[in-house]
Amino acid sequence: MEHILISAQALVTALIAAWLSLGVRDNILHPAVNETYTAEVMEMSRMRADFPDAFVHVAHRAITDRRLQRLAFRVVVLAELIATVVLWAGVCLLMTGLFGLTDITTGQVVALGGAMLFTAVWAGFLIVGNHFCYWFCHEGAQNTHYQMTLWGIGTMILLAL
Repeated sequence: MEHILISAQALVTALIAAWLSLGVRDNILHPAVNETYTAEVMEMSRMRADFPDAFVHVAHRAITDRRLQRLAFRVVVLAELIATVVLWAGVCLLMTGLFGLTDITTGQVVALGGAMLFTAVWAGFLIVGNHFCYWFCHEGAQNTHYQMTLWGIGTMILLAL
């Protein structure tokens, strides 16, 4: 039973590591794809256009300075990159632990740390997005962030067994 549990832990960690690796790759190679939407949320431009009566109450929250928007995006990409590296380290340690080359507990701790970082990135989007009222016009992003947060929590639960 222990080997199958460790294998499952390595698998779920590898899956979120792979998913996040693709996102980090795209954010580094094609930053305009996601950075544009990050800026749009921070500007609250869709809310301003589609819900002007509600926007007037929270307009002071909007950040229109492109330097701050780019900095925020870069901080997110750095957090994603760190989470990705820690997740892959956890996968490697869990796999080598299966063969008795490393301590299983070390692999679980590192993988749990990576899953925690993964979850924090997506929960962070939910929290910051809430500040910018992104549920008004970015429901798809909010839904994705919820799902990724739940995926991270599920992974953390399995790693804590």
